Amino acid sequence: MNKNIINQKNVKKGLLPYLFMFLIIIGVFYVFNVMNTDVKNLTYNEFIGELNEGNIKNVTITTRDSAKTYEVTGTLRNAKKNQTFFARLPMSEAVIEKIVDGSEKQNFKLETKADPDSSTFLVILINVLPFVLLVAFAFFFFNRQLAGNKSSMDFGKSKARLSSDNNKVTFEDVAGLKEEKEEVAELIDFLKNPKKFQKLGARIPKGVLLFGPPGTGKTLLARAVAGEANVPFYFISGSDFVELFVGVGASRVRDMFQQAKRNAPCLIFIDEIDAVGRQRGTGLGGGHDEREQTLNQLLTEMDGFGENEGIIIIAATNRPDVLDPALLRPGRFDRQVTVNLPDVKGREEILGVHSKNKKLAEGITLKNLAKRTPGFSGADLENLLNEAALLAVRRNKEVITMSEIDEATDRVLMGPAKTSRKYSENDRKLVAYHEAGHAVIGLKLSNASDVQKVTIIPRGTAGGYNMMVPSEEKLCSTKTDLLEQITGLLGGRTAEEITFGEITTGAHNDFEKATKIARAMVTEYGMSDLGPLQFEQQEGSVFLGRDYNKTQHFSNEVANEIDMEMRKIINNCHKKAKEIINKHKDLLKLIAETLLEYETLTKEQIDYLVENGKMPSEDEETSLEKMSLTKLREIAKEKKIKNYSKMNKAELLKELDNLK
Repeated sequence: MNKNIINQKNVKKGLLPYLFMFLIIIGVFYVFNVMNTDVKNLTYNEFIGELNEGNIKNVTITTRDSAKTYEVTGTLRNAKKNQTFFARLPMSEAVIEKIVDGSEKQNFKLETKADPDSSTFLVILINVLPFVLLVAFAFFFFNRQLAGNKSSMDFGKSKARLSSDNNKVTFEDVAGLKEEKEEVAELIDFLKNPKKFQKLGARIPKGVLLFGPPGTGKTLLARAVAGEANVPFYFISGSDFVELFVGVGASRVRDMFQQAKRNAPCLIFIDEIDAVGRQRGTGLGGGHDEREQTLNQLLTEMDGFGENEGIIIIAATNRPDVLDPALLRPGRFDRQVTVNLPDVKGREEILGVHSKNKKLAEGITLKNLAKRTPGFSGADLENLLNEAALLAVRRNKEVITMSEIDEATDRVLMGPAKTSRKYSENDRKLVAYHEAGHAVIGLKLSNASDVQKVTIIPRGTAGGYNMMVPSEEKLCSTKTDLLEQITGLLGGRTAEEITFGEITTGAHNDFEKATKIARAMVTEYGMSDLGPLQFEQQEGSVFLGRDYNKTQHFSNEVANEIDMEMRKIINNCHKKAKEIINKHKDLLKLIAETLLEYETLTKEQIDYLVENGKMPSEDEETSLEKMSLTKLREIAKEKKIKNYSKMNKAELLKELDNLK
């Protein structure tokens, strides 16, 4: 009922400007017509003369009883364009007879009109309408002024928006965050049944801080908490508090909490809280007065919560290191939940959520896709499937095939292929041997990542690239793992040196990554002859730049030793890469020459190439996904899979994949 009344008011307010504009347009047309009309005033004798000469084209007679006259208007035959005449004649029968006789003889149009003064409605319209229009204009003008003043009065009001029921999200819509959902499950119980906690004297956290890399689902998780608890969900960005004028942000914080208290129990979600919650009193030029006052007010309001008010704040950021320590103490944001990048199982669940409305080709399993996408966030995976769907539509396909998923993965990682860029044959050969060098190192080192794809098609700023994913996801890396990563990064440059006796600029990104790993091994991980000491830390000054004001916990002599250890690690890995490339020159040449012919090689093709020394034929290249159900059951029987005869194709593929 209230919504209908509000909508009617909005419609009326919306019609007023258009009505006003309509009246203005009518007035402009009227004035324009009046200005463009030339009226010739005739005396009685002049009118009679024109009548006798037969120069009248049409006549309209209006009776004026009050003045005892006739007002005659019309057009002369010899008149100019848009020219009319006007004459005031005495009210007598003789005048009317002359005009009527002239109309019969000369056959001109004659009209008569009654006295307009005798029409009460017309009199009122003529005399009252101008005043009505004036009042309407004044009302419209003052209404606009009041609306403007009202908006200025609302300047300090909260910009927190209340989520509608149409956008309700539950835990079923959040995949891959099992531990995180368990952490916030208590909040849901408290919002639903706070007496259960109060009975035992338990205090629910007033604030929960979600932090982690971008795209991992922090906002989605907060919305799911409100959806599961079925309570009002207010959401606002940290930047909505910060304004030019000092005190506005603090006023909005106060108003936001007043609204929340009126609708308790409820949940407030502050996204990107680092915009308002940064450390106070930092930076070259001192603090930001407005932001610091807003933060102070936020701290005060969170302290002022009553124990049973039923208001919970959830905030999200990907920069927890810049937040003010007072914001993170117990009693404010006293629970911190890390929302990390999903593991392989989490990625499979996320892909399952985002693939519900997409048609995947038969044989494509989400488990395989999850294995191929380490390091992808939930947003990356959603974008991957969306790009694959767009490619399938562009290629006029009914379903999404593995070809579109491969291309979409490349697009997400490196950007679209530069098919129009022309390379010389020499450049193509250099890129082919460079990428083949990476592939050989990856194939021959036991702890190296699996080679998933090699291509010499340029993407982004790279002339080609080698997609390598870990054989298994690890929580931490060993020294051997890091050394073999550096060796793999140096494989491209090493292949160039051995094959062409020349080096190029194509390995600059490889060197950047290798140098970072080597420096971290020496200065952070204690993996060098300098011993288990940490000389540097990853974080620097928050507002002066990460490296601008970094504190060094070592002398100049130790700095020289750090450089020597880094050089030692890089040189040893380069030496090892040379040994592997020299030992497997034939494999290097085979992969490089095949790349020059086919431009792109998949994992299955590379494995076949290594084993057989040639590319598989179409029959040999047939994968499990392309096999018939009968053939898959024969393979399952050989592998001694239980109940294989009752499984469908997807289930058989899953079981065979698990055996791998």
